[in-house]
Amino acid sequence: MTKQALSCVRLVNMVFYAHHGVLKEEHTIGAKYEVDAELSFDFSEAARLDDIKKTIDYGAVYRDIQEALTQKKYFLIEAVAYEIAHDLLRDFELLDRVTIRVRKRNPPVNGICDYAEADYSTTRF
Repeated sequence: MTKQALSCVRLVNMVFYAHHGVLKEEHTIGAKYEVDAELSFDFSEAARLDDIKKTIDYGAVYRDIQEALTQKKYFLIEAVAYEIAHDLLRDFELLDRVTIRVRKRNPPVNGICDYAEADYSTTRF
Protein backbone atom coordinates (compact mmCIF):
# COMPACT_ATOMS: atom_id res chain seq x y z
CA MET A 1 0.00 0.00 0.00
CA THR A 2 1.39 3.38 -1.01
CA LYS A 3 1.16 6.38 1.25
CA GLN A 4 0.14 9.70 -0.23
CA ALA A 5 2.55 12.43 0.76
CA LEU A 6 1.32 15.61 2.38
CA SER A 7 2.87 18.58 0.67
CA CYS A 8 2.03 22.22 0.17
CA VAL A 9 3.07 25.20 -1.93
CA ARG A 10 2.29 28.68 -0.62
CA LEU A 11 2.08 31.99 -2.44
CA VAL A 12 2.35 34.60 0.29
CA ASN A 13 1.31 38.24 0.30
CA MET A 14 0.32 38.79 -3.31
CA VAL A 15 -0.75 42.44 -3.50
CA PHE A 16 -3.47 43.86 -5.73
CA TYR A 17 -5.37 47.11 -5.98
CA ALA A 18 -9.08 46.41 -6.45
CA HIS A 19 -12.56 47.84 -5.95
CA HIS A 20 -14.51 45.71 -3.47
CA GLY A 21 -16.57 46.58 -0.44
CA VAL A 22 -19.99 47.29 0.96
CA LEU A 23 -19.67 51.07 0.68
CA LYS A 24 -20.15 52.79 -2.68
CA GLU A 25 -16.92 54.74 -2.13
CA GLU A 26 -14.95 51.49 -1.87
CA HIS A 27 -16.08 50.51 -5.37
CA THR A 28 -15.07 53.93 -6.67
CA ILE A 29 -11.79 54.58 -4.85
CA GLY A 30 -10.57 51.02 -4.37
CA ALA A 31 -8.14 49.63 -1.82
CA LYS A 32 -5.07 47.45 -1.42
CA TYR A 33 -5.76 43.74 -0.97
CA GLU A 34 -3.30 41.04 0.01
CA VAL A 35 -3.82 37.36 -0.74
CA ASP A 36 -2.16 34.20 0.53
CA ALA A 37 -2.79 30.89 -1.24
CA GLU A 38 -1.95 27.56 0.37
CA LEU A 39 -2.06 24.78 -2.23
CA SER A 40 -2.05 21.25 -0.82
CA PHE A 41 -1.31 18.37 -3.16
CA ASP A 42 1.17 15.54 -3.52
CA PHE A 43 4.18 16.95 -5.36
CA SER A 44 6.42 13.93 -4.67
CA GLU A 45 6.67 12.92 -8.32
CA ALA A 46 7.49 16.46 -9.44
CA ALA A 47 10.17 16.69 -6.75
CA ARG A 48 11.61 13.25 -7.45
CA LEU A 49 11.78 13.91 -11.21
CA ASP A 50 12.44 17.66 -10.90
CA ASP A 51 9.71 18.11 -13.52
CA ILE A 52 7.58 21.25 -13.66
CA LYS A 53 4.93 19.39 -15.69
CA LYS A 54 4.16 17.26 -12.61
CA THR A 55 3.34 20.19 -10.33
CA ILE A 56 1.09 23.25 -10.26
CA ASP A 57 2.16 26.30 -12.24
CA TYR A 58 2.07 29.05 -9.64
CA GLY A 59 2.28 31.69 -12.34
CA ALA A 60 -1.10 30.41 -13.56
CA VAL A 61 -2.39 30.38 -9.95
CA TYR A 62 -1.29 34.01 -9.58
CA ARG A 63 -3.07 34.98 -12.79
CA ASP A 64 -6.31 33.28 -11.62
CA ILE A 65 -6.15 35.17 -8.33
CA GLN A 66 -5.31 38.45 -10.03
CA GLU A 67 -8.25 38.04 -12.41
CA ALA A 68 -10.68 37.24 -9.58
CA LEU A 69 -9.59 40.33 -7.66
CA THR A 70 -9.27 42.85 -10.47
CA GLN A 71 -11.86 41.81 -13.07
CA LYS A 72 -14.85 41.29 -10.77
CA LYS A 73 -16.41 43.35 -7.98
CA TYR A 74 -17.55 41.93 -4.66
CA PHE A 75 -19.13 43.37 -1.56
CA LEU A 76 -17.36 40.94 0.81
CA ILE A 77 -13.80 39.69 1.11
CA GLU A 78 -15.42 36.44 2.22
CA ALA A 79 -16.89 36.13 -1.29
CA VAL A 80 -13.49 36.88 -2.84
CA ALA A 81 -11.78 34.12 -0.81
CA TYR A 82 -14.57 31.62 -1.57
CA GLU A 83 -14.56 32.37 -5.30
CA ILE A 84 -10.77 32.11 -5.61
CA ALA A 85 -10.65 28.79 -3.72
CA HIS A 86 -13.31 27.19 -5.91
CA ASP A 87 -11.80 28.61 -9.11
CA LEU A 88 -8.44 27.07 -8.23
CA LEU A 89 -9.95 23.65 -7.46
CA ARG A 90 -11.74 23.81 -10.81
CA ASP A 91 -8.64 24.88 -12.76
CA PHE A 92 -5.94 22.69 -11.17
CA GLU A 93 -6.68 18.95 -11.09
CA LEU A 94 -3.68 18.18 -8.85
CA LEU A 95 -5.07 20.27 -5.97
CA ASP A 96 -6.51 18.33 -3.06
CA ARG A 97 -7.05 21.24 -0.69
CA VAL A 98 -6.77 25.00 -0.95
CA THR A 99 -6.73 27.73 1.68
CA ILE A 100 -7.13 31.35 0.65
CA ARG A 101 -6.61 34.35 2.91
CA VAL A 102 -7.75 37.74 1.66
CA ARG A 103 -6.72 40.85 3.59
CA LYS A 104 -8.19 44.28 3.08
CA ARG A 105 -5.85 46.99 4.29
CA ASN A 106 -7.31 49.84 6.34
CA PRO A 107 -10.92 48.61 6.35
CA PRO A 108 -13.64 51.20 6.98
CA VAL A 109 -14.28 50.39 10.66
CA ASN A 110 -14.33 53.94 12.01
CA GLY A 111 -11.12 53.34 13.94
CA ILE A 112 -7.57 52.06 13.67
CA CYS A 113 -7.28 48.62 12.10
CA ASP A 114 -4.39 47.32 9.98
CA TYR A 115 -6.55 44.91 8.01
CA ALA A 116 -9.60 42.69 7.90
CA GLU A 117 -8.96 39.10 6.79
CA ALA A 118 -11.15 36.32 5.43
CA ASP A 119 -9.70 32.80 5.60
CA TYR A 120 -11.40 30.05 3.56
CA SER A 121 -10.36 26.40 3.10
CA THR A 122 -11.96 23.70 1.02
CA THR A 123 -11.05 20.28 -0.34
CA ARG A 124 -11.76 18.49 -3.55
CA PHE A 125 -13.32 15.54 -1.70
